[in-house]
Amino acid sequence: MTIDTLLDERRRFAPSAEFAARANVTAADAEALYAEAAADPVAFWERQAERLDWAERWQTAHTWVHPVPSASRETDEPVGATWFSGGRLNAAVNCVDRHVASGRGDKVAFFFEGERGDRRSLTYAELEREVAKAANALTELGIGQGDRVVIYLPVLLETVIVTLAVARLGAVHSLVFGGFSAEALRFRVEDTGAKLLVTTDGQFRRGQAVPVKAAADAAVEGVGHVEHVLVVRRTGDETPDIPWTPGRDVWWHELVDRQPDTHEPEFFDAENPLFIIYTSGTTGRPKGLVHTTGGYLTHAAYTQWAVFDVKPDDVYWCTADLAWVTAHTYELYGPLLNGVTSVIYEGTPNTPHPGRHFEVIERYGVTTYYTAPTLIRSLMTWFPAGVHGWNLSSIRLLGSVGEAINPEAWVWFHREIGGGRAPIVDTWWQSETGAAVQAPLPGVDTLKPGSSLRALPGLRTRVVDEEGADVAPGRGGYLVVDGTWPGMARTVWGDPDRYRASYWERFAHRGSFFSGDGAKLDADGDVWLLGRVDDVINVSGHRLSTIEIESALVAHPSVTEAGVVGVSDATTGEAIAAFVVAGDGVEGHPDASGEASARAAALRAHVASAIGPIAKPRDVVFVTDLPKTRSGKIMRRLLVDLAEGRTLGDTTSLQDSTVPTRIAELLAR
Repeated sequence: MTIDTLLDERRRFAPSAEFAARANVTAADAEALYAEAAADPVAFWERQAERLDWAERWQTAHTWVHPVPSASRETDEPVGATWFSGGRLNAAVNCVDRHVASGRGDKVAFFFEGERGDRRSLTYAELEREVAKAANALTELGIGQGDRVVIYLPVLLETVIVTLAVARLGAVHSLVFGGFSAEALRFRVEDTGAKLLVTTDGQFRRGQAVPVKAAADAAVEGVGHVEHVLVVRRTGDETPDIPWTPGRDVWWHELVDRQPDTHEPEFFDAENPLFIIYTSGTTGRPKGLVHTTGGYLTHAAYTQWAVFDVKPDDVYWCTADLAWVTAHTYELYGPLLNGVTSVIYEGTPNTPHPGRHFEVIERYGVTTYYTAPTLIRSLMTWFPAGVHGWNLSSIRLLGSVGEAINPEAWVWFHREIGGGRAPIVDTWWQSETGAAVQAPLPGVDTLKPGSSLRALPGLRTRVVDEEGADVAPGRGGYLVVDGTWPGMARTVWGDPDRYRASYWERFAHRGSFFSGDGAKLDADGDVWLLGRVDDVINVSGHRLSTIEIESALVAHPSVTEAGVVGVSDATTGEAIAAFVVAGDGVEGHPDASGEASARAAALRAHVASAIGPIAKPRDVVFVTDLPKTRSGKIMRRLLVDLAEGRTLGDTTSLQDSTVPTRIAELLAR
């Protein structure tokens, strides 16, 4: 069975001659890269691995234990890949030390902007010294190769420093979003078997100083394998009465500040685990995905260079929280491996005003701005008349990540933030893939609003039916990645059977990785994401993509955001329910409001005109916000629960926990 696709986006944006001429990857380069990768993928990735500094070259470039369908499997040998096994390197040395050694120590590595306006910068030489001190401190706390360290911090320079220090020691870091509940943190601490938790006294969030240490203590209470809790002082006297356990708890400033600022690194096998990152947990038990060192760093370094077209004078800003995989790859490792200057910002994008991001772009002369469609749609809501009053002329490249971007949001982003000149690299990848799999090459490709185009050189994606056969152009199906690649997660921590079942079992007969996403192919062979397969709606036998319907709604001038779900219907099996955020903030249910009823009718007609009568929402509800994860993805499962009056499922990963309550009250009225 395939997914019906109805939306037809025809706008196109070619790179300017000036951008194309200066791009890291030109049209001729791209042709050669694709040809090289197709001829010998392993040799291609070996050449990309030369971007790193290796203490010892690898002995075996690649091994791969293929997935076997369960019906024909004779052994339970885990599915698995290795890349550059036997090669030895150090992640922190590659990110920091080698740039200092090559004479670039005075270059700024990070500009930090606190939510309240406090600012600090670190050059590569200063970062090298700070990482050395933190590594010495962690050694004093007994951390060594293979030990797990959970980091529960907001976006601070200390978060960057301690993450690199863990990597420098060959230990394994697992970053947890600083706003997660004690329960969510405890799961990750227990699942990893962490020896150390790094946290803070409090954090600044939406203008307020919020205590954190008590939640951290609750998460580790009675957990015997946690030997120490290292605490960064951030909010100080604004969060008094910090709970403290003598002998276990240690202040960062008392331990780290007194350490020597040099550290002799060790070098570790390329397959040494680098980090464990957990899936969001919006459905089921979160999976701890294990990424190793050499292959992951190779994939990150190459794609940062090729996709983001990094230049020596760039000021790069990825807006993700440091706990998300987006930030691991394109805020920490990718930029540092390429010696880039980055901006990190502690706060929320509308504190103390909706233009805070534009203020930051102007202050630091940001050249590359990489963010999520959710924020772009929010900016559209906050600035309905366009963005004025800030100088954004430094922007030369934009990026989108997290979920498929609606074409209208793409065009607004290009016009208002990019000045109509900056290409947008719409990247498709996942925690599981480690780094970008599909994205435009900005100096080469003609861009299509809403499409990540095709797989990058060295990678191969296909859109297939339930049997794993390629679908025809114009049809929708399942997005898979063929074979292996260096940045892929190697396993699920402690559960290799779940890794096989979740990602390889479905298309084991083809040897393909199942992404869980639906997609369609256009006539050019380019890919358009249709959202998670679980989000497909079956209306009278037609399998419709939520992304396409949402995109049609957002294309209406009165709508800034929409969440579309399937709900039970006695006649059609499933019906379409749309939760819509209007630009003027109107709120209401058509059954209870005449104005809402008229608007809903207009939107149904608009969707019918844009993509067909079958896609008309049965229900249209106007809300002021949608339930989203802290990484910006709409939690459509909660919208289904709300529409059908069910008890809400897990809400620990919500950006704003009050949103479902407000929607429930609206529906009750």
